[in-house]
Parts: sequence; structure tokens; C-alpha cells
Amino acid sequence: MIGRPSGDTDWFEQHKPPGKLAFVPWLFMLTGDVADLFHGRLPLPWLGGAGFLAFAALYVTTVFLGFDERRRGTRAPLVALAGLTTVTYALTIGYGGDWALCFPVLSLATGIVLRGDKRNGRLLGTAVFFFAGSAGLIASWRGGSSEAMTVGYGTMLSGFVTAAILTLFETVAKLRATRNELARTAVEQERQRFSRDLHDLLGHTMSVIVVKAEAVRRLAPRDLDAALGQAADIEAVGRQALTEIREAVTGYREGSLTTELDGARSLLEASGIEAEIRQSGPPLPPQSAALLGWVVREGVTNVVRHSGADRCTVEVRGETDQVRLEITDNGRGVGSAAPATKGRTGGTGLKGLTERLAATGGSLTSGPDGRRGFRLVAELPVDSEFEEDRKR
Repeated sequence: MIGRPSGDTDWFEQHKPPGKLAFVPWLFMLTGDVADLFHGRLPLPWLGGAGFLAFAALYVTTVFLGFDERRRGTRAPLVALAGLTTVTYALTIGYGGDWALCFPVLSLATGIVLRGDKRNGRLLGTAVFFFAGSAGLIASWRGGSSEAMTVGYGTMLSGFVTAAILTLFETVAKLRATRNELARTAVEQERQRFSRDLHDLLGHTMSVIVVKAEAVRRLAPRDLDAALGQAADIEAVGRQALTEIREAVTGYREGSLTTELDGARSLLEASGIEAEIRQSGPPLPPQSAALLGWVVREGVTNVVRHSGADRCTVEVRGETDQVRLEITDNGRGVGSAAPATKGRTGGTGLKGLTERLAATGGSLTSGPDGRRGFRLVAELPVDSEFEEDRKR
């Protein structure tokens, strides 16, 4: 289960990231220069006013485009930023440094536009350092070295801090979305596991109970002891099914190939189908044996339900690096009626088994066996070290 992270991420969950409107008030840094224009302390006030209006319009446009996810990756924010840069240099150079505070605002807009993109990382650093140097140089024309250092440092700080804060908020948001997606995926996988296990368990068990119940009905009039034996088998199968369902719910059930082969023989014989069970080769790792046990269970259940066969062969051939399981019958095969075909060629059980085998490098194929009958073949690589690692 994926838990909630603790610590600093809780702060980010409780606070919203700054939006585009939060950066508009930074224009008030230029109120002193605007006041000088209105009081006539700067030459050509109409030109300065037009320059300020152009700067403000371009700044707001750049910020808004930098927060627009649809247009952020286009050229539009870069074009607006280039226009803002041009106006900044025009104002500061034309008025001899009185408008040097335009540079921190320009750097802030640069941090918004170029944040969080590795391709723009170097461009952001180069631009901010260049703007900081320019601000310090232009401010030193009239304000002296102390004002130049203040403006230059403020320019550098505003760009880097803005980019860092916005990138951090966006990274946390992406991590939170990823965490939620992982949690959703984990829940979905657990649902699929439970659905698959429940199908495999109940499909086989109910088939056994139905077949043995039919045997009780047939045997009761003429052989009461045999009928009672079948009834006892029904009780045992039902108790075993309850145990297996509990284990499936908790996720700890591991099938046994030997147990499933014995159960397959019992089910086939109770259904009036001659059973031939063969097993050869070295002992299998537990995980491989459990997986093949599921294949035996599903395959034999399909034979009983859909084949109409009177003979079925289950053969397990193990080698040092691979094991092959083959289930064949002499029933109707793919050419049978629609219900049988559906159950035998593309049912939920076979689909789930195919996914299980594929996850471990194996394969599951099924199809007609000549003109009559049906064949199910499962092949699974055997690697004892791999299996032990999976168990750990």
C-alpha cells in the first residue's frame, strides 16, 4: 500500500502555489520612477510614460503566457519576454539608470517563462546573470557602486528565486499526481488479481460440485454407498473451496501442481472422462509449480464444461531450463457450438493465465487438435535462482 508522505510535502499540500495575479503587484516597484515622470523631474515625460505603459503591458502579457500551460511551450512567451527586454534596456539606457528597477521585474518574468525546463536551464542562468550585470552597470552611472550592487543582486535573486519556487511547487504537484496514479494502479492490480483468483477458484470448484452432485443423483438408486462417497467428496471440496477463497482474499494462496493433478484426475473420472495423467522431469520450483497448477485447474475445468470429450490427457514434461504442460481431449474442439467455443478459446480464465505466464517469460497457446479435439499448451522457463528471488 502506498502511504502518504510526511514532512515538508504536507506544507505544499496546505498552500497553493502563487498564480499569475500574484506577480502583477511587482510593477509597484516602479512607482517612484512614475512619480518622477508626473512631477516633471525626468525629461520627455510623455516618452517615459509611453515606455512605462509598454513595459507594464509586456510584463503582464509575459507573466500570463508563462502560466498558460497550453501556450507555455510555444514561442509566444519568448517573444513577449524579448519585447519586455527591449523596452527595459530602452528605458534604463535612455534615462540614464533612473529606471534600473525594471531589471528585477524583467528577471522575475524571465524566471516564470524559463522555469522547470532542462533545455532552458542554461538559458535562464545566462539571462539572469546578464540582466544582473546590466542592471549593476547602468545603475552605477548615477547611483554609485552601492546602488549598483543592490540592483544587481536584486535582479539575480528575483529571477532565480521565482523560478525555484514555481518549479518546486510544480514538482510537488507532479509527485502528488504520480503517487495518486500509483495508488490507483495498485488498487486496480489488486482487483484484477482477486477477480482472476476468484474466477479460477470458483469456476473449478463449482464444476466439481456439479459433476459430483450429478454422480450422487445417478448412483443413489442403485449404489447408496457410492453415492454417499460422492456426497462426502462434495463436502470436502466445499470446505477446501472456503479455505482457498480466504487465502485468495488475503493474497497468500499458492497452488500445488501435484494437488491439482490429483484433483484433475478425480474431476475427469467423476465426469465420465477417461483421464491419463503423466508427469516427468526434475522437481519444479514452487512458483513454477503453483503457476502450472492454475493452468491444470482451468484447462481441465474447460474440458469438463465444454468439450463433450470421453478422453483427456494431461502431460507435464520438465527439463532443466523449461517445463511444458499439455492438455488434450477428443471433444468437439473449436468447431463445436458457440457456447463451447467461447468458453474454450477466449474465456476470462485463459486470458488471465496468459497474462500470468507472460509476466514470467512463459506462454499459453490453445486451439484445435487436428480434426477433432482441443489442445492447451503452456510453456514456462525454469530458473531456480529467479524463482527464489521472486519469493523473496
